[in-house]
Amino acid sequence: MKYAYYPGCASDSTARDQHTSCLAVARSLGIDLAEIEGWICCGTTPAHQTDRLLAACLPAANLVRAKKMGLDMVVTCAACYSTLKMANYEVLRHPKFREQVSEVLGQNYDGSVRVRHFVEVLLEDVELDRIRKAFKRSLNGLKVACYYGCLLVRPPEVNQFDNPENPVSLDRLVTAMGGESLDWPHKVECCGGALSLTRTDVVVKLSDAVLTMARAAGADCVAVACPMCQINLDLRQSDIKKETGKDHNLPIIYITQLLGLCFGISAEELGLEKLMVSPESVVKRLTSVEEMFE
Repeated sequence: MKYAYYPGCASDSTARDQHTSCLAVARSLGIDLAEIEGWICCGTTPAHQTDRLLAACLPAANLVRAKKMGLDMVVTCAACYSTLKMANYEVLRHPKFREQVSEVLGQNYDGSVRVRHFVEVLLEDVELDRIRKAFKRSLNGLKVACYYGCLLVRPPEVNQFDNPENPVSLDRLVTAMGGESLDWPHKVECCGGALSLTRTDVVVKLSDAVLTMARAAGADCVAVACPMCQINLDLRQSDIKKETGKDHNLPIIYITQLLGLCFGISAEELGLEKLMVSPESVVKRLTSVEEMFE
């Protein structure tokens, strides 16, 4: 299985751990992720607020590169996933707009590249039976609140992935790993998204609500598949404590990091040391802290 891999900007900064854990998991499963040469920023969520054409041309420039590779495009960031899917949606449904996009790009793009999230590939292409056979460890009943955020499964007419109100894709992976996937009401509530730096007060309020519900459900950790969700829920726990006095102390772990632990991949390869809230309580459920963090 080979895919055109779009890392996205966060892979070289705040989500380096998601990037490295994704590559490590892919290697364990025999998935070939061929990085798209010369990829650029997809525009992420702010672009569409500035200019509709720009918001489509930035992701389309990457889709054109993937098309030349003749492969499906795979992403790990929910924001990138949403932006790339939206570009295809716009190009396919609006012929005049497609002409504008093609003019900016200097070449025609027909919206034909299939955009996949890495979680989609795991469930649809690799499938759970094969994933289970690769496990060397179990989550051993770890209680996990799977958090999807705003962009992984919505808008449904664009993403066409999982249920927009009660998605279960991450839950299925957690259950396969031997964890207990929790039923909780905030799995698609907003964490504040890209307001992390411009409106920290909003992010603190929204992230606190998500974490409070995860704790109320009995979560040992929160599993995510989006860099912005991860950094808001992880980094802002210290700000939440300052503002409200609540000490959630809840590890926010990428689904690829949990998978990697079950595959027996080292903590260093998975980037666990980069998490703000220590994941040691999670690691202890699988094996000794000394072995994983040596």
